[in-house]
Amino acid sequence: MEKEVMQLTDHLAELRKRIIITLLIFILSLIVSLLFVGDLYLFLVRGLEGKLALLGPGDILWVYMVIASVFAVAITIPVAAYQIWKFIKPALSVEEQRATIMFIPGLFILFVLGISFGYFVLFPLVLSFLLEIAGDQFETFFTAEKYFQFMLHLTLPFGFLFEMPAVVMFLTRLGIVSPEKLVKGRKIAYFLLVIVSVLITPPDLISDVLVIIPLFILYELSISLSKIVYKKRVSAEASVA
Repeated sequence: MEKEVMQLTDHLAELRKRIIITLLIFILSLIVSLLFVGDLYLFLVRGLEGKLALLGPGDILWVYMVIASVFAVAITIPVAAYQIWKFIKPALSVEEQRATIMFIPGLFILFVLGISFGYFVLFPLVLSFLLEIAGDQFETFFTAEKYFQFMLHLTLPFGFLFEMPAVVMFLTRLGIVSPEKLVKGRKIAYFLLVIVSVLITPPDLISDVLVIIPLFILYELSISLSKIVYKKRVSAEASVA
């Protein structure tokens, strides 16, 4: 009993260490991002005609913190993934350690791809569609807070949702998930993805469809990649046996 308590204490201490390292990297990344937040802001509003409005002195601070936080999260993701890998490393075999650590760069790349898809593809499509609906009947007036809130809802979720293939491959490699489970849970997964798309998009059918389709494609891609990883894992186990 005493040995089990000591092991639990050691695990908690190790987990605390990994969390602290991740938080320190996030804070450092946030500080660095804040140093360049002005340039980042100009890049994000480069396609706008005119300037965004501020309704209060605190708005600009909110906008700058949001921009810097998103970039800090992107930088921190591979570090957080590595810390998780380090935490579970003792429970993995040597082969599993080599295979799973390769997913860490993929997490960062997929997050950037997801953010890029949301910003360069989805955001301008939805924004232009909504402006067309407004037409000449309304005077378009963007505040900085509303504009970046809208942008955040259409970009940041995709950064995490694009991680789906890498996470599924990682869990498949560990034997937690299998292609059969993913196929059987397709209906439930589709239902959950529809709910997510409705929550992160404006209340119109076109925006929902523009989000739902890539999410379904991501899930199907995850199933295909899971099959590849599963076959390799079964072959490796058979060769060892």
